[in-house]
Amino acid sequence: MKHPLPARPTHLCVLRLSALGDVCNLVPTVRALQRQWPELRITWIIGKGEHSLLSGLSGVEFIVYDKASGFSGMRALWRELGDRRFDVLLHMQQALRASALSLGVKAEVRIGYDKARSKDWQHWFTHRQLEPHPRAHVLESFMDFARALGVDPAITGCPEWNLPIPETAYAEASRLTGETAYALISPCANPRLRNFRNWSAEGYATVIEHLWTQYGLKTLLSGGSSSQEREMGERIRALAASEAVIDAIGKSSLKGLLALIDRADVVIAPDSGPVHMANALGTPTVGLYATTNPDRAAPYGWRDFVVDRYPEAVRTYLHKEPDEIDWGERVRHPDAMALIQAEDVIERLDVLLASRPDATTMEPPHEV
Repeated sequence: MKHPLPARPTHLCVLRLSALGDVCNLVPTVRALQRQWPELRITWIIGKGEHSLLSGLSGVEFIVYDKASGFSGMRALWRELGDRRFDVLLHMQQALRASALSLGVKAEVRIGYDKARSKDWQHWFTHRQLEPHPRAHVLESFMDFARALGVDPAITGCPEWNLPIPETAYAEASRLTGETAYALISPCANPRLRNFRNWSAEGYATVIEHLWTQYGLKTLLSGGSSSQEREMGERIRALAASEAVIDAIGKSSLKGLLALIDRADVVIAPDSGPVHMANALGTPTVGLYATTNPDRAAPYGWRDFVVDRYPEAVRTYLHKEPDEIDWGERVRHPDAMALIQAEDVIERLDVLLASRPDATTMEPPHEV
């Protein structure tokens, strides 16, 4: 017997710990729930870094779980929840660690993915599963949770973010850029084992030269402080004109990065958090995709401007046709991103920048 769903939930728990791009893609689901039920209380269990990105999101109580804290952190979180009982738990993280964490969340009904989309036995930890939605974009997969609760389809069809960016973040961005017009390149994806999402320093340098000579746009390099990101930044700077580059790698907070993205004329990056942050802010975005399927994970509002070499990578390195592999399967080959040519990126950029106002007349953007 299925657990009944509440007709009008009063307190709902979202469980999604990571990653930066995914939590950005989840925000429209939260907004859809809030529009359907303005009085709904929403508690979101979230990762530490992801919270620093979304902190201040209106109408949401965050409870932070630091994955590095292990089981002791889980027990601390369960104590923080105390005797709270939710009408619904939206179990939106397909990972065994998240499922273990969910055991300490008291809820009348627990909703998870359908078996086709579930991983790590998630369906064992839920009462109800979503209706199947094959070949769904990540944002649409999250929105399926709102639809399962009966949220008006007209509401779920209009993604809304309204991410909070404080004035201190804009001040941080201004210290790095001044009043200069710029494009933002975030060259590196998460340095996880066998990720292989990064493009070449030579390709980025060619794009930087085009932006500088054709549009008078400097390029701001963004990223974290890992050795991989710093080394990539150094390689790009060695190949590009010094006056065309602002090196901000390792120099901004996540809120500061949001402000930098909001002020940028365009963002260029592989499949990583910054393309989804840019999408959430409405900043024109060129995503670079060869190892991940853009139909599933491209920046949602800028899918037409993705440089897509995923089908070619599947054929070249998996020796199959795209429709012969699982939806969203990654091409884990170190040479796959080399299928992207600088001319591909420049062509997408030229389309996006064709209607760009002259940089000298542009007014600073207002807070989102």
